[in-house]
Amino acid sequence: SLTRVEKKNGLETKAALVDKVRSAVDNYARIFVFQYENMRNAKLKTVRETWSHSKFFIGKNRVLAKALGNTEAEEYQDNLHLVSRCLKNECGLLVTNQSQDEVIEYFSNMAEPDFARTGGVAADTVELQQGPLDMFGHSMEPQLRQLGMPVQLVRGKVTLLTDWTVCTKGDVLTSEQARILKLLGHQHAEFKLNIVSGWSKVDGKFELFKDIEMREVKNSGDDLGSGGENDNSDE
Repeated sequence: SLTRVEKKNGLETKAALVDKVRSAVDNYARIFVFQYENMRNAKLKTVRETWSHSKFFIGKNRVLAKALGNTEAEEYQDNLHLVSRCLKNECGLLVTNQSQDEVIEYFSNMAEPDFARTGGVAADTVELQQGPLDMFGHSMEPQLRQLGMPVQLVRGKVTLLTDWTVCTKGDVLTSEQARILKLLGHQHAEFKLNIVSGWSKVDGKFELFKDIEMREVKNSGDDLGSGGENDNSDE
C-alpha cells in the first residue's frame, strides 16, 4: 500500500542519514553542536559555502542522536553519547577538521541581521511621530491603513494622524507589526548559530560551552521511528 511504501522510504532516508553522519565522524576530527536563532535558508546557505570544507547536519534530532548513539553502550565512538544528549530543540551538527578556536571565533562573531517574522520578538521600541511619512509613496496609503496604521493622504502625502507606536521592545510581533517593520526597513532579527558543545576524536574529549536543556537518556535499540512522526521530537 501507499502507506507502507512511504514508511519504507522514510526509514530508508533515516538509515541513509545515520550512515552519512557516521561517515562524517570517521572522516573529520571534531564535532560541534550548535543551536540556531531566526533560521534563514539563504543565510545558512552562505555559511555552508564558507564552510564547504566541513559538514552540516540540521533537523531530525532523533535520527542524528541515533547515529551518534544515545547511550554509552550504543555510542559510535567514545563519548559521542554526550554529544547526542545536546541534540534538543532547534539545533544541528557541524563536523569539521577546523580547530576549536577557529570554530568558536567564527560563529561567535557571526550575526546576520534580518527582518523579524510573525511571532518574533521586537528588539527595540519603534515609535512614529505624527505628520508626513515621506518614506512611503501615496499608493501605499491603503495598505498601511489595512495594517492598522492611522494614516490618510494629505496633499498627496501619506500622513500619520497621531503619534503611533509600531511595537514595544519585547513584544511578540503580530503579522501586521512584522510587515510594518519590514516596510520601514527595521531589522529586528539576527540569524545566529551558537556553538553549545564540542567533541574531539583524537582523545574523545567532550566539552559543554553553554548551559542547555539536554535530551533524556533512553535506549533506542534499532528503532528509527516510522515515516510520519516528528523526527525533531525528543521522544
